[in-house]
Amino acid sequence: MTTTLAPEHRTHALVTAPGSAPAPARAPERLEVAAGGAWHPVCGPGDLVPGRGVAALLPDGTQVALFTDRAGKAYAIGNRDPFTGAYVLSRGLTGSDAGRPFVASPLLKQRFDLATGRCLDDADVSVPVLPVRTSPVPAAASAAAPAA
Repeated sequence: MTTTLAPEHRTHALVTAPGSAPAPARAPERLEVAAGGAWHPVCGPGDLVPGRGVAALLPDGTQVALFTDRAGKAYAIGNRDPFTGAYVLSRGLTGSDAGRPFVASPLLKQRFDLATGRCLDDADVSVPVLPVRTSPVPAAASAAAPAA
């Protein structure tokens, strides 16, 4: 017997033993970023892949770069590289230094701590850090799936 997850998530087939009950469905979740005194939904947790960034545009025009580590912790920083002015940090390479996750700019390779925004290569430079949370998708939003 095969059970599939709701379409709000990337679908994966779950195989259950004959006669056993299927795993309970998890409520859909989304990542939200705090900016301008409000929380803004940006993507689903499954949209982030460790080692790769995703850019998001907030309602006020701010660009953020979102990342997740292998443990599933999400980070959001400003997407603008302060050394070049280009909005590229979401395309940077991720790594860790002394256990601290960072992203290296794809242009000049300066590294930015994902938790603090501090540049690891120039103590006078930093990028904004935005709070991130995971929250359930409201029932009305998950029920309003676009028609195919």
